[in-house]
Amino acid sequence: MVETAVIFSPKYYQHNTGRRHPESPKRIKAIINELKRSKFSKSKSWQFVEPENASLEEIQLVHSPDYIKFVKNLCRLGGGFLDLGDTVVSKESFEVAKYAVGGALKAVDLVMEKSFKNSFALVRPPGHHAGKFSAAGFCIFNNVAIAAEHLLKNFGLNRILIFDIDAHHGNGTQEIFYKTDRVLYTSLHEDPRSFPGTGFADEVGEGEGLGYNVNVPLPFGANDRIYLKAVNEIAIPIIRQYKPQFMLVSAGLDGHYTDPVANLSLSALCYEKVYWKIIELASQICDGRLVFVLEGGYSLKFVGKLAALAIARMSGSNYTVDDRVVAASMRVKRQGERVLKEAKKIQESFWNLR
Repeated sequence: MVETAVIFSPKYYQHNTGRRHPESPKRIKAIINELKRSKFSKSKSWQFVEPENASLEEIQLVHSPDYIKFVKNLCRLGGGFLDLGDTVVSKESFEVAKYAVGGALKAVDLVMEKSFKNSFALVRPPGHHAGKFSAAGFCIFNNVAIAAEHLLKNFGLNRILIFDIDAHHGNGTQEIFYKTDRVLYTSLHEDPRSFPGTGFADEVGEGEGLGYNVNVPLPFGANDRIYLKAVNEIAIPIIRQYKPQFMLVSAGLDGHYTDPVANLSLSALCYEKVYWKIIELASQICDGRLVFVLEGGYSLKFVGKLAALAIARMSGSNYTVDDRVVAASMRVKRQGERVLKEAKKIQESFWNLR
């Protein structure tokens, strides 16, 4: 049986952000090149699947019609900036962004239909910074949030996990689901004070969503040990208690120590351990229903390897990455311990973490 669908289209190369922009087609080209030349490229346990173009109605599951119209018109006029300076669109970007949404939707549909055990949506532009009314952080439409709403509306599910492992807080995803208990948003990310200004430990949801928003803001330079402790002592216990019916992963690959945009110091070994834990949780809790959706990741040396490593572990294929573990300074270690202690104290009002 083919275990894993890898959703990809060459159309994703057509979103043109300019020569110096970090969110360039080179990112996804690096991933595709690694998948095609690596040892498991001939594995029969995974395969590429073409996405379909999302409809405006599907995008409106999350975004306002006025915002969608604004993006469409700006692209029609040749492109420009959707925000104050880092979210760029070209003439082709509106159609490409629709295909990115379509890629995430295709990924969850294939899993729900049991055509594949799990899926990785290799899409761009990324999405988790995009809110209902606005773009941010290179993101146009919130691919993973639309996929979650699609599962709630069209498959009758009522407990969806979004586990955000991007190095930056997914402020758009948090905003969209902040007042509902039907989506548990759990994010491990770097100190958000410089960007995006949200994602602090005391942001825990409102109304029906109180307790269903989990943030662990880690210090710059946090390494494998600190990150895995946050996963094991906060994220996993909460996810187990929530018992999601479907697991979505905002798969940011920018936490690696070589990433030029983010400030964490994770190794490929850390990513592999996190992948294993996510796959194991999905197997135990929700019959393996698991979809990764690509977010950030800007190290052209490692982004392909980190994505290939995830697909290998999801599909049961052989693939290894040689890497080193970065040591954290004593200051970062102490700061990390304080952050974890604070996050645990806050979340213990809603979940059993003892």
